Amino acid sequence: MPAASADFAKPENNKYPGYRLGFPEEGRGSMAGFWRRLGGLVVDWASALGIGNALFGGEAIAISAIFLVLTAVSIIMFGGSLGHLVFGMQVTTLAGEQPGWWRPAVRQLLLILVLPAIVWDSDNRGGHDIVSGLALRARR
Repeated sequence: MPAASADFAKPENNKYPGYRLGFPEEGRGSMAGFWRRLGGLVVDWASALGIGNALFGGEAIAISAIFLVLTAVSIIMFGGSLGHLVFGMQVTTLAGEQPGWWRPAVRQLLLILVLPAIVWDSDNRGGHDIVSGLALRARR
């Protein structure tokens, strides 16, 4: 892994997503790819949508709140949301540790704003992951 310096952003220091962070290129602990992340998001939104429709008649604010609470709590408790776990992902700090309680809350608040999630860096980390100091990595 290259040292944090002006060389950090050079193309040779970006050989694959997660290289700059010291993560493996593939397999357990590597950065989760786009399609895996998208699949997890679809599962999580579908879960929130189903619960929101059943309990609140499809009220958009309720669905967003359910998504926020469901995903943040499951990341805090299990290291990933239902969608993350189904698609073999886990949320960790950059040091590979459990995210604690505040990082998932910040991450999920930013995720429901959408814009931070569509801004990515070369390590496949969305703005919500960058700001919260987290990484979505392969569990298997």
